[in-house]
Parts: sequence; structure tokens; C-alpha cells
Amino acid sequence: MVTADTDRTGGTSDEQQSTGRHAGPRADSVADRLAQALENAHQLDPVVERVAALWRGPLQHDGLRRLLRGKPLGHAAHPLLTDVPLGLWMSSAVLDAVGQEKAARRLIGAGILAAGPTVVTGWADWSVADDRTRRVGVVHAASNGVALACYTVSWVARRNGNQGVGLLASAAGAAALGVGGFLGGHMAYVLGSPPRDPDAPVR
Repeated sequence: MVTADTDRTGGTSDEQQSTGRHAGPRADSVADRLAQALENAHQLDPVVERVAALWRGPLQHDGLRRLLRGKPLGHAAHPLLTDVPLGLWMSSAVLDAVGQEKAARRLIGAGILAAGPTVVTGWADWSVADDRTRRVGVVHAASNGVALACYTVSWVARRNGNQGVGLLASAAGAAALGVGGFLGGHMAYVLGSPPRDPDAPVR
């Protein structure tokens, strides 16, 4: 069950943990305010708990959890892996712009394949995060899920010769990636996710 423990100062442990991680005062842009609203969106807690229940069992295996959280690397694996599908998909847009549609389709397909390990390592980090991060995280994951679906549609459409549909789907995927990327940055630079300890217990 998603909870936030209150300490002696009257604040919650999640609030103090989150606000204590960022280096300076929070930005006040519209996007930042929306991200902060997600941190406190308790309406997301039922979704958070359902997703947590899905991962709780598999990630009880210490070796698997440590691998997915990057212990062999000495740091989290997920931030590193995000660069692979993101780079491939963004590069496909450049190839589209110069008329290299076949090569663009191949990069999109490679990005779809690379998304698998990226997704799994992300959920492994999310499984040990605090409540604020988890709320932002489920929206981050949903945005990236939409991006993955759009690029999959784009790949299929291009393969079937529907280049126009493929281009539109890629553009929608890039927009969804922008939302997911912003929220990922918010979790990393404001909320201090993922936690550094690869042995942190699954919640």
C-alpha cells in the first residue's frame, strides 16, 4: 500500500527525501509546476500500487534486481540505456529529412528492440523509489509507452509502404518522448532518482 510516513518535524519522509535531493530552489515554469503536481497526485496511488504488485515478485530475486539496477556497472543501468532507443529514433528523423526512408525504418526498428531492456531496468529502479517519484514515474512510463507504440505503428506503416502514416506516427512518438524525457529529467535532477544503492529493497 502506498503510504508516506510522518516524522517529528510534521513533514513526510517522502517530502523531506525528495526536497532534500535537489541542488537548489525549484524552477517555476509551467512544466515544472505540472511535474510537482504529479508528485502530490494521490489519485495515482492505486495505479502505482497495481504496477508495484506486478514487479514485486520478480524483483525479490537479489541477483536479478542487482543486475537490472546496474550493480555490475557501478551505477544505474536505466539512464545509460535510455540513450539507445532515444538516439536511434531521433536519428531516424534526420534520415527522414534527407530522404533516406529505408534507413530511417531500420533505425526505428532497432529502437523498438532496444526499448525492451530500457523499460525493464526503468521499472527496477522505480520499484525502490519513494512515493513522489513513483507517481511521476508512472506518467513517465505511460508517455514512453505511447512513444513506443507510435514508433511501432510507424515501423509497420513504413514496411507496408505507407510512408505518410509512418512519418505522422514518428512525429507523435517524438512528442511523447519529449514529455517522457522531461519527466525523466525531473525524477533524476529534482527527485534524485534512481537511488544509488543497488541493494535497496523493493517496496
